[in-house]
Amino acid sequence: MSKGLFVVLGAGESGVGTAVLAKKKGYEVFVSDQGKIKQKYKDVLLHFDIPWEEEKHSVDKILQAVEVMKSPGIPDKAELIKLLYKKSIPVISEIEFAARYTNAKLIAISGSNGKTTTTLLTYHILKKAGLNVGLAGNVGKSFAMQVAENNYDYYVLELSSFQLDGMFKTKLNIAVLLNITPDHLDRYDYEMQNYVDSKMRIVNNQTKQDVFIYNWDDEIIRKEIDKRNIKSIMIPFSLNNEFKEGAFIKEKKIVFNINKTNFDMSIEELALQGKHNQANSMAAGIVGRVEDLRKDVIRESLSDFKNVEHRLEFVAKIHDVIYVNDSKATNVNSTWFALESTHTPIIWIVGGVDKGNDYGMLLDLVKDKVKLIICLGKDNKKIHAAFNSMNKEMIDVKSAEEAVAMAYHKAEKGDTVLLSPACASFDLFENYEDRGHKFKQAVKSL
Repeated sequence: MSKGLFVVLGAGESGVGTAVLAKKKGYEVFVSDQGKIKQKYKDVLLHFDIPWEEEKHSVDKILQAVEVMKSPGIPDKAELIKLLYKKSIPVISEIEFAARYTNAKLIAISGSNGKTTTTLLTYHILKKAGLNVGLAGNVGKSFAMQVAENNYDYYVLELSSFQLDGMFKTKLNIAVLLNITPDHLDRYDYEMQNYVDSKMRIVNNQTKQDVFIYNWDDEIIRKEIDKRNIKSIMIPFSLNNEFKEGAFIKEKKIVFNINKTNFDMSIEELALQGKHNQANSMAAGIVGRVEDLRKDVIRESLSDFKNVEHRLEFVAKIHDVIYVNDSKATNVNSTWFALESTHTPIIWIVGGVDKGNDYGMLLDLVKDKVKLIICLGKDNKKIHAAFNSMNKEMIDVKSAEEAVAMAYHKAEKGDTVLLSPACASFDLFENYEDRGHKFKQAVKSL
């Protein structure tokens, strides 16, 4: 007996995984994608005998759904989504759907910056401790597909604000919030509070048995905590404050005071250097301690972790010039970290799709550290407006190859060529990975 029509909008990783899980759970499933569907996803849909369409939406059919899962990339303002809301058809995220069908412990990590690194670091700690754990959300394989085909005891989920927006009843056993800085404001009517509210959804449905790990140094998060009735056990981490229960830096050591025990490790032992990575390491380490994992496992994991591709990734050193791929820096705050942690003169490659960026926080760093700005994007007016007054040389390019060739031509011994765009990639590239790969290819062919 079918549970009714379940429609999936968007046939990417999350959509196809959701379609398979919905089929296994007794729904009639239909997948619709406004764009072209990649062959690997078509093969999965064919294998499970799930009907699909591409390059169109059959609106009449979609409006017959009992429930719709939409890809995080589809905005709520899309006409089709507005129609679904008008008809009171529930529109949910992959996370919301898959969470119904697993009894695993859910550990979710969000924040404007650092969430991929912290998610992978947390997963690394749990794996090293021998736990049966899956990795999903914005990284790894589809959460829904893993629920359909595996039987994990834990999931570590990286959650964007878009995924949180489509979550209503999901309860997270451990929620981690790293920071909230302006990002994706184009999707939130350019209202910062709308974006903040979205991030704070991570604590929705938590009970006093659950844990909320948060960055005490983030003023926005502290204000939101004061405004809300959060029921979960709250554990802070900070670079500047000490806690009876939490994690903090003291005398160049990270100190973990959790579950009435404490241990510390030197910040020099951390695999990931830089202040933002001290915060990421504290957050991941707290998860390990909350789960009562052995101190030596946590210490070892934090010191032998290999960082994520496209995040301050060393590419090559050519004629004493270092090339760094930070394509994952899709907002101003991420780029601030990249500029702040570079200690040689910078040729900065920046640009792409502006998401309502305010470049003001970068002005001092650009003034002090950047010698040349290469604007990589279709429309660089806003970047020129932000930095023109500095009398720095600015060059417009339309491809990663052109950007790298220009940087190579202009660089001198001891410089760093830094791709840290502060913008989304969709004007010239498929996604930030595509942008990073093209940059690396161009560097390697010099």
